[in-house]
Amino acid sequence: MIGKTLVLSLLLLITSQENSIAQDAGSNRPSPVAIVSMRYKDAYIKITYSRPSRRGREIFGKLVPYGEVWRTGANEATEITTTHNIQIQGTLLKAGTYSLFTIPEKNTWTVIINKEVGLWGSYNYNPKLDQLRIVVPVQVVTEKDIEQFNMRFDQRNELADLIVSWENVSISIPIKFIN
Repeated sequence: MIGKTLVLSLLLLITSQENSIAQDAGSNRPSPVAIVSMRYKDAYIKITYSRPSRRGREIFGKLVPYGEVWRTGANEATEITTTHNIQIQGTLLKAGTYSLFTIPEKNTWTVIINKEVGLWGSYNYNPKLDQLRIVVPVQVVTEKDIEQFNMRFDQRNELADLIVSWENVSISIPIKFIN
């Protein structure tokens, strides 16, 4: 009887801790967690990131300095999971989960896919664990300033672009599903 009671108590404790963690990771944060995903045939890509708001601040070149590795969002480092091999700007990325970092510059961004996951920010980023790096051009968004950091997919069959936007800039990361 004591064994069953102890097991039940432990299960209740674990469940309440998981619910607490889920709430902490959700809408209570100033930069809420978001997930964007897409599917092509039996391949699936998911990106988990946090969405900071601009709140009148100058972002690129100030809050997010040019030339420095950025977590590409807020809080934990952004993570990308793919269930099948893909190509990012023509470079093979094997199925798995990775951190996604960027190095913003005024006219280009370096996009970094790194093997280490579970990082807080980019404080412990290790370039020796980079899986790939590409450089993409910055597009200036003129119609309006983007208040909240955003990622979305623009998909065309086996081709897609991961669009990353905030403040008055946007970048497009080309992705191709491969068999």
